[in-house]
Amino acid sequence: MRAASFAFDGTFKGRGTASNPPGRFETRRREPVDDGWRSLADLLAEEGAPQTRVEADASRSAIVRNRSPDLPFDRSLNPYRGCEHGCVYCYARPTHNFLGLSSGLDFETRLFAKHDLAAILRRELARPGYRAAPLALGTATDPYQPVERRLRITRRVLEVLTEARHPVGIVTKSALVLRDLDLLQRMAADGLVRVAVSLTSLDPALARRLEPRAAAPHRRLETIALLAKAGVPSGVSVAPLIPGLTDHLIEPILTAARDRGATVATMTLLRLPHDVKDLFEDWLDLYFPLKKAHVLARIRDCRAGSLNDPRFGGRMTGEGPYAGLLRRRFEVDLGNDAEFLAVEAVLFGRMAMGETVHSGAFHDRWRIRRNGELLFADDLRLEGDIGAQLRRPAVLAGQAAMATAIYAGEQCECLLEPVREAIGDDGGASAWGGKLLVRIAATDGLELRSKLIPALSVLMDGRPLPKVWQI
Repeated sequence: MRAASFAFDGTFKGRGTASNPPGRFETRRREPVDDGWRSLADLLAEEGAPQTRVEADASRSAIVRNRSPDLPFDRSLNPYRGCEHGCVYCYARPTHNFLGLSSGLDFETRLFAKHDLAAILRRELARPGYRAAPLALGTATDPYQPVERRLRITRRVLEVLTEARHPVGIVTKSALVLRDLDLLQRMAADGLVRVAVSLTSLDPALARRLEPRAAAPHRRLETIALLAKAGVPSGVSVAPLIPGLTDHLIEPILTAARDRGATVATMTLLRLPHDVKDLFEDWLDLYFPLKKAHVLARIRDCRAGSLNDPRFGGRMTGEGPYAGLLRRRFEVDLGNDAEFLAVEAVLFGRMAMGETVHSGAFHDRWRIRRNGELLFADDLRLEGDIGAQLRRPAVLAGQAAMATAIYAGEQCECLLEPVREAIGDDGGASAWGGKLLVRIAATDGLELRSKLIPALSVLMDGRPLPKVWQI
């Protein structure tokens, strides 16, 4: 029988929560009672902070599939169950309930390592019917949490993916990802990897309370800079965005990440499934009691009156006026004299590897403003049978690669004809209203690169291209 759960009115150093509520599948609940002889707090203090235990996970499969329209990937992989980072807000905490464990301290201290994951992954990739598509690494728990330094499971997974030339996207809060820079550089040379560093706050004190065993904010920014310097495409994930607590940090985080070489930014609104909302409320009581009512009210503003909304379509971004304000702040807003150049290249399967896209979900959204006024807006959504949609003449006419570039600045009209010459007949360019839009279609990534790089060189007007754009 599992040990009785307890609640502690205090904190354990290096832990996101000090409570261990019973899981939602438990048939019995136990409540500690102080009999008056000694306080529960004194007893727990004598026991000291709980130690981390690592057990073997018996999973027989590596890749997990999903059909969520909210996610830009259809498969993922997690080397560990549970996470020692101890982020109090983590939406994955309730997954420990399936193991008969708590979403609280158990999630941070009872870890399960998939020691044979690399071997299992190798077998799954070798199956005759397997078709490659970007694999998300670290969607539930951090693949570079502290225990990875010793166990190196993520490292072995990356070795398999490198050998197989399989595309992967990594999300982490840890600077330990730099340990694997040799593998990441090899994959980046083939355009097979992107690393997103999750950053919730630039305030080290707040980050230490929210994510007690994750890297400090300045180390995460250094990680972005070192990845970019090494030619590994890197970005920042402002996740989770906590209304009323961290939403004032959107612009500083994006600016700091951009200055260090991040080329992509994403945002995810705070999600509080099951008893995570109770853990988060207790955390607010402990650290921000005067802000608690305001923070919870803002969350309910974005979640249809609840603290969590699991429905597809809005669970990542929220809904309502306040959520809309957050999304608009996350978009590009230029000053009077600012110049802006953005590019997005997409490859729907590598033809040289015999890959063909059959189904999936793809959503590309652009919003660019100047002084708050909309300058450019674009939405592209492909769902279901993507292969059939790509064959339509109005989409890609059977080609498998495309790129969009948008330039905003005074040189739009002057650069239009040189850009058209650079891209040739397999693309188009238009300039109007202080912006220049370029679209290019190609049969594969190599042909796309041969047309895109000259066009970007024109738009950079003699300035060197960022290293990650030259891959």
